[in-house]
Amino acid sequence: MMKVAANSNSVDAVNLMIDAPGRGAAGQDEGVWDVVVVGAGPAGAAAAIGARRAGATRVLLLDRSDFPRDKACGDGIAAHALDVLAELGVTGAVDGYPPLPALRLVGPGGGTVARTLPRPAYTVPRQVFDARLVAAAVAAGAELRRHTVRRMEIAADRVVLDGELSARAVVGADGAGSVVRRALGHPVNPDRHLALAIRGYAPAPAGPPEQLIVTSAARWPAYTWAFPIGDGRANVGYGEVLRGEPLTRAHLLDRMAALLPGVDPATVTGLRAHHLPLSTHRPAPGRGRVLLAGDALSLINPFTGEGIFYALRSGALAGAAAAGSPAEAARVYAAALRARLGTHLRHSSVAAWLARRRRVVDAVVGAARRDERVYRTVVELGLGDGRLDARTLMAIGADLPRPRRTGSPSGDMPPRH
Repeated sequence: MMKVAANSNSVDAVNLMIDAPGRGAAGQDEGVWDVVVVGAGPAGAAAAIGARRAGATRVLLLDRSDFPRDKACGDGIAAHALDVLAELGVTGAVDGYPPLPALRLVGPGGGTVARTLPRPAYTVPRQVFDARLVAAAVAAGAELRRHTVRRMEIAADRVVLDGELSARAVVGADGAGSVVRRALGHPVNPDRHLALAIRGYAPAPAGPPEQLIVTSAARWPAYTWAFPIGDGRANVGYGEVLRGEPLTRAHLLDRMAALLPGVDPATVTGLRAHHLPLSTHRPAPGRGRVLLAGDALSLINPFTGEGIFYALRSGALAGAAAAGSPAEAARVYAAALRARLGTHLRHSSVAAWLARRRRVVDAVVGAARRDERVYRTVVELGLGDGRLDARTLMAIGADLPRPRRTGSPSGDMPPRH
């Protein structure tokens, strides 16, 4: 197991290692890499580790930034993400940060459910979390290099990046604005399948530590959040699905203030906005020797905006496919992704479609308040790889308002045409 030890105020001893261009980790001529991973966030780090564990000898991990670096995000780490890291042999990614045992969800109509999570979550700033994963990838044998990829060419036996880096397979884990995705001919997600959020840090709300999500009746689908970190601060933010109109920073902050009245926008620091490509509009997971993972594959839960678990899971699968079958990496990866997440992604898309109606979200909150099993199903669907079930659908349906009958005072149904 690769232990990544750190305290709550540390981003670990990881600095970007930059070798001279054209030279490998051992100072030998570079030649062809087994796997090159573009982007060193959670998806990229998991891909690099997955490739090494699947037998790739020479794995290159590229990122345009030095580490540690900040990343706009809610910073929420669900237990499901830690499961993937454990499978990759990585522990200690959340060390020094206290568990958050509960989740409070407020519906658009004001109803609330607050229960203990099936397993605790954590809030770890991405400046820390990502650096720890990069350190784990380097410890696993990947080489880390600062490089901004701008061009990709696919040949019969290799992929060439920027005319200088050749690989038997490439994993594009370079986020919502993925260069690799564009090179494969896939545009960004269209409106209604793309969200915009702003995130910052503020004094943590008073009361017991819990994740707080407040959904908004106005401009739904939209919600705000407050996730305590454990050091007196909380990650706070607001996001909404794009609908063809530009959203300003002032608008996002105004909505956050309206839904989190205990948070003074003047006290919020580190404000950054970011796009969330929702999983309801995913491109093909790859072509030939080139694969997409994480945000580059639009793997953001459309119900909650969660993306870390998806990033780690897809990255690990992509790295293994790239290492094991470079010539058929896309086919192998698509099959593995479908087997591992296919049913869940279909169920989460259905849940997102249902949740477009505010009254359905209010019914979800009411059903989860009455029935702990419904609450657990909703949590698994929103934070992990859970699925809808008949019990949950029936419980939600029971909470929906009944349509009014129209027709004569006697109660006769209107005539059919």
